[in-house]
Amino acid sequence: MAARGRGFDGGVGVRAGCRVPVAVIGPTATGKSDLALDLAERLEGEIINVDAMQLYRGMDIGTAKTPVAERRGIAHHQFDVLDVRTTATVATYQAAARADVEAIMARGRTPIIVGGSMMYVQALIDDWQFPATDPHVRARWEAELDRIGIGALHQELGRRDPAAAASILDSDRRRVVRALEVVELTGQPYAASMPTVGVPRWGARLIGIDRDTAVLDQRIASRTSAMFEGGLVEEVERLVEEGLREGVTAPRAIGYAQVLGLLDGEYDRAQAEELTFFGTRRYVRRQRSWFRRDNRIHWLDGAAQDLAGQALRVIAASI
Repeated sequence: MAARGRGFDGGVGVRAGCRVPVAVIGPTATGKSDLALDLAERLEGEIINVDAMQLYRGMDIGTAKTPVAERRGIAHHQFDVLDVRTTATVATYQAAARADVEAIMARGRTPIIVGGSMMYVQALIDDWQFPATDPHVRARWEAELDRIGIGALHQELGRRDPAAAASILDSDRRRVVRALEVVELTGQPYAASMPTVGVPRWGARLIGIDRDTAVLDQRIASRTSAMFEGGLVEEVERLVEEGLREGVTAPRAIGYAQVLGLLDGEYDRAQAEELTFFGTRRYVRRQRSWFRRDNRIHWLDGAAQDLAGQALRVIAASI
């Protein structure tokens, strides 16, 4: 435990007064939330969420959101800030989360950023100026999406910007539309609007958490089973009453989309659980591919016995 009164952490040389943000990032189900709580306790920190789906009120079980009772009295920010009918956007998150980071630092505390939403992480810590949007251009591409379907629209993106099409899944309706909108508005490839990777904003320390693939698959399976047994279906039913189906981003979240299919009779509970597991596993592969390209991240094994101690040593070595 930190020797708070003296301003140092238990012998590893991390000063509590050193308020550089620490980002705990990486794939789903690796143990990021627990580590973030441990670091917040040791570094007099406050936690900032960087998981897009944990922004939503009521989306608790399916996002593995840390219950309030288990937050150890530590302030949490960017949790439960959106209604399920509201569209989550990276630009809106960027402004709000950056303000939170700076307010925490101004209070003399340490921002502990935790989550695995790739673009949200990059928007927070890198220099990313978002291209303007045009509702008329976007509406035209959305109409084209409805007319020809996501597969054909993804092919159109491939004709206009092959690199963007290669980096965006052909099932990601929203990002395909956004890429086409940006290409049309700027006259440049979509990649030109992506962030400049350099020194992380505020000099943040980036710690990646991962686990052996077989072990992580088992953790995902266990977590998925626990979610369904713990009331995920009932949670989705409540959220439907609050307008979940009217949303753009929330109803497409892994687990929630599958339960909506279950409620609509597309498949049974066992199939919904299996699809949730496979969807999460695919997402983990995407997270790994994204984060592993970033050589600023110091990777740790989530199964390590003294994970918090290892993380503190990484932080101390970089100060």
